[in-house]
Amino acid sequence: MTTLTRTGGKVMKGSFSATLARGKQKLGDRTRALMIERGLLLFLVAFLLGRAVVLSSVSPFALAFLAAVWLMRKERSINVTIAAVAGAVTISISQGVFVLTASVTFFVIAFLFQRIQAQQRLLPVYVFLASFIPRLVYFYFVDGVETYALVMSGVEAGLSSILVLIFMQSVPLLSPKRITKTLKNEEIICMIILLASILTGTIGWQVYDISVEQVLSRYLVLGLAFIGGAAIGATVGVVTGLILSLANVADLNQMSLLAFSGLLGGLLKEGRKLGVGAGLFVATLLIGIYGDGMEALGPSMIETSVAVLLFFVTPESWIRKMARYIPGTSEHSEEQAQYLQKVRDATASRVEQFSSVFQALSNSFDRAQWQMDEDEQTKETDFFLSNVTEKTCQSCFRKDKCWAQCFDETYGYMQELMTELDEGTFKPRRKLHNDFDRHCVKSDKVIEAMKGELSFYQANQQLKKQVKESRQFVADQLRGVSAVMDDFAKEILKERVNHEQQEEAISSALKSMGFEIEKLDIFSLDPGSVDIEMTLSFYDYKGEGAKIVAPVLSDILNETIVVKHEEVSPFPNGYCQFSFSSSQKYKVDSGVSHAAKDGGFISGDSYSLIELGAGKHAVAISDGMGNGERAHIESTETLRLLQQILQTGIDEEVAIKSINSILSLRTMDEIFSTLDLAVVDLNDAAVKFLKIGSTPSYIKRGDQLIKIEASNLPMGIITDFDVDVVSEQLKPGDLLIMMSDGIFDGPKHVENIDMWLRRKIREMRTEDPQDVADLLLEEVIRTRSGRIEDDMTVLVTKIDHNVPRWAAIPLYGQQAQ
Repeated sequence: MTTLTRTGGKVMKGSFSATLARGKQKLGDRTRALMIERGLLLFLVAFLLGRAVVLSSVSPFALAFLAAVWLMRKERSINVTIAAVAGAVTISISQGVFVLTASVTFFVIAFLFQRIQAQQRLLPVYVFLASFIPRLVYFYFVDGVETYALVMSGVEAGLSSILVLIFMQSVPLLSPKRITKTLKNEEIICMIILLASILTGTIGWQVYDISVEQVLSRYLVLGLAFIGGAAIGATVGVVTGLILSLANVADLNQMSLLAFSGLLGGLLKEGRKLGVGAGLFVATLLIGIYGDGMEALGPSMIETSVAVLLFFVTPESWIRKMARYIPGTSEHSEEQAQYLQKVRDATASRVEQFSSVFQALSNSFDRAQWQMDEDEQTKETDFFLSNVTEKTCQSCFRKDKCWAQCFDETYGYMQELMTELDEGTFKPRRKLHNDFDRHCVKSDKVIEAMKGELSFYQANQQLKKQVKESRQFVADQLRGVSAVMDDFAKEILKERVNHEQQEEAISSALKSMGFEIEKLDIFSLDPGSVDIEMTLSFYDYKGEGAKIVAPVLSDILNETIVVKHEEVSPFPNGYCQFSFSSSQKYKVDSGVSHAAKDGGFISGDSYSLIELGAGKHAVAISDGMGNGERAHIESTETLRLLQQILQTGIDEEVAIKSINSILSLRTMDEIFSTLDLAVVDLNDAAVKFLKIGSTPSYIKRGDQLIKIEASNLPMGIITDFDVDVVSEQLKPGDLLIMMSDGIFDGPKHVENIDMWLRRKIREMRTEDPQDVADLLLEEVIRTRSGRIEDDMTVLVTKIDHNVPRWAAIPLYGQQAQ
């Protein structure tokens, strides 16, 4: 719907609904500014609480509310005092005098003890004294101090002290600052008590025989039952009815009406406003018939009708805004989900920004040139030759002839000599030496000076090369960190994918088998990367997740599904949370056998089996230089660093270079260690070998043996090196045999150790990894007549098809097709 308006001679077309919405928004903002920010709401509440009286003469509400406002919003204390006194005067002059004197007494006490810390803890004491003293003085001058007067004064002062604790939880809700947190159950109850106390101030107000407090109390019960359900509705009914009955004994039966209507309305909240209103009508009818009789039923039904009418005309947006702060409501859950979504998006955005920063830093380092360009090379050569000529040609009588008349020839000879000396280990070719000797009268002196300068030149060039290599190494590390952070940001933003057909098939299958599903989330159904989370209820869990649920999912999704993670409830009839994922096509089984030098307890060799996630498994052996505790610390530290870096997701080559850099730079001592690493992809059985100073490895495939070797210095010797990566394709049944140098160099009186190891491995009739490791270690020790002259470690890994323990249950697969 659109409307046309004429402005300045032009016809303007706008949306009527948008204009209306803006008008409502402005009206709401102005109302809020008028009622809350300017304190009119506090003024109104204080006025009604000043009128609130229970047990005929006890008025504890006004002073308690004043004290809470004084603590929370001190600038509004005077206005609240005036409003409370004005409300009390409408009851009686004596009531107004009491509220005024109690307020003044409170201000005096608070002023006298203002320097004491922890005013919040002393506030109930201030309120007790401020209520007890004026009431006792009143009784003294009017009726005299008797037991009844002391008891009533003490009861009133005690109620005021208790109410101030309750109102301190409620007054912040009337603050101009918006509520940004979920209300606790205690805060909800305190707010209900405050609202019921406010309604007490309307007792006696009637419009055409309709009691205002009855209409408002039923309206309050309707609203909160609609928001919070039966529990909140019944609680509001009991609390409100109790406080109103204390103020007016004739309203005692209203507590039953309000409590029953709150309970019934909450149970019928699925019927929206109509259902909640019907609950109030039914409760009024039943309580009216069996309570006050038919003569009181008519006015009560009229009051209920007015309350229901007010409830129906209440904007839905107001109710939804209030429901956001009540735990358990759908609006509250939606608000929490939106908040979590914002936090997640903000976190992912920040991680992506960090990833971009690391990528930019990597690109910045990566732009360094590995080879000097021609201009830079020319400058380096000129600087080198200028230092040489300064020591030789400056004092020569043929200086002008060589450098003025024969510049090109002289410069050429000098440059060629420099190159020859640099490449020929300080010894030029004979022909060049003879030619330069005929050209220069001080050729030997020039060559000697050039040799001296050349050592500085080479050191400078080596330093520049190391700087550039270090830049490249830092660039690789930064690029690896950037990739890991980028993957992490994507993982944070992992959305729940909508797979209605599969969800329906899974739900119906599990329900037909007697399982109660509380929650089902499908994040991914991509082949090989299924990701499903589920919450189920079990009476007595006996492993049904892996035995029944996973096989059912395997049949429905036509892919082997296993339980990745489960959290079992400690209670017999609790909810259990499961995370299901795709099973890997291959599995590995490892066996290790090792012995320390001379049969000792501490070996310089270390090994590690590492689960890297994403279907990758790593096996590694590290051999510290030497033997004993020092070598053990070196190898253990190498593998510890390797595991921590690899599990972050950084590429294997970058991880090894990082470890080498750490080992090279962390101490001045010589700390060297070898590393033999194999990373197996359990999805396709591909394996990557990274060998740093380690011995060869073997892949046994039946009677065939494949040797894997690479040449690198041990880690920690030099700061930069190239990692040789050897890739192979494994097959089911293959044995991957890795060993330290104690095994490879151990056999005595064996000329060709490689051929000897091949023969021993082929002769083994077992395929068990542990048996192979034990037999190989035993064979090496036998050649030494039982002596162990070095640390020895054998690590054998067998790869095979991964056959799940529980087969698929072929009952429901057709439902998801």
